[in-house]
Amino acid sequence: MMDHFDWRILSALQQNGRLTNRELSELVNLSPSQCSRRRLLLEENKIIRGYAARIDAPSVGLPVLAFVQVSIKDHSTESFGAFRTLVSADPMIQEAYAVSGDADYMLKIVARTLETLSDFVTSKLLALQTVSHVKSYIGLKQVKENSALPLKFPRS
Repeated sequence: MMDHFDWRILSALQQNGRLTNRELSELVNLSPSQCSRRRLLLEENKIIRGYAARIDAPSVGLPVLAFVQVSIKDHSTESFGAFRTLVSADPMIQEAYAVSGDADYMLKIVARTLETLSDFVTSKLLALQTVSHVKSYIGLKQVKENSALPLKFPRS
């Protein structure tokens, strides 16, 4: 059971994952040792899944962003397994979701060029026997980015 201190810790860490326990304790009005204990529990319970630097993709040579819908030919365990193996192994695929609607999956893919993206779609996705259809959308301009969840302490 999380209390309001845990919610405040999560909120503060979403804004700055590099906070020390001392800095965090000042923000949430707990001692550094209590903050450390609570942070460890949140990590152990997989509420905090990790810490990472957010890197600007175009600045490191990955200016192409695409959202790709993928449909699978048959909905067998083997077909989904083969597709998920490809998704797990390829670093160009940043995110992958099983979705409802016209497609089975939605992928977020980064690439160096449109040609690189095209090669990936044809030589990896469409080459996979289980894939029946692919539809790509190229991101033209990012309008919003926010990895922070809209956290609110639930009132009883």
